[in-house]
Amino acid sequence: MKSFIVIGAGKFGHYFCKFLSREDVEIMIVDGDEEKLSDMLSYVSSAKVGDCTRRDVVKGLGVEDFDEAVVCVPESFQNSLQIVDLLKEFGAKNVTAVASTEIQAKFLLKNGADHIIFPDRDMSERLAVAIANDSIFDFLKLSEDHAIYEIIPPKRWITQSILAVDVRRRHNVNIIAVKTPEGRLFLPGPDYVFNGEDHLIVFGKDKDIEKLT
Repeated sequence: MKSFIVIGAGKFGHYFCKFLSREDVEIMIVDGDEEKLSDMLSYVSSAKVGDCTRRDVVKGLGVEDFDEAVVCVPESFQNSLQIVDLLKEFGAKNVTAVASTEIQAKFLLKNGADHIIFPDRDMSERLAVAIANDSIFDFLKLSEDHAIYEIIPPKRWITQSILAVDVRRRHNVNIIAVKTPEGRLFLPGPDYVFNGEDHLIVFGKDKDIEKLT
């Protein structure tokens, strides 16, 4: 079972633990405010009150025993820097930190963070893309120019099969799943016929998928 230590029980930390608890993992949450921890006990394996900008507090957490450490204190960049530094000092294996800007990310990485997440930026981008294009319902960036999109099939594909459209060769896009109106996902074969009700889960370069939508 994978184990996580999450520093910070603010809004992001709260939702992160809530969704993470749906997986088969062990979670310890730490925050300096005991009140913030009270409604998180149903999501986590353990909760501790402590100021993780202090060396003695971090030293006593046994951070080296966790598979992942996640620093969720975007409201205080200075505290994030201190916590990341202390986690690495006391042997944390993998540290992910929340950042608001590229500059913050740069310094967090220099302080030892292994991964950076930008929740505000990423959610804003997803919302902007989805509401600006009626053919796109969601997407997940995987790199600077590649992503997974949920789209409706182009009208010119309707009643044709994947094989007939020759999606991968002609459009440089891979269909990785089909989502039915009921929310069921399945892997389509080459004889799958496109219709106007199903959504397509596709992977490819942003520019190629934009051409389709």
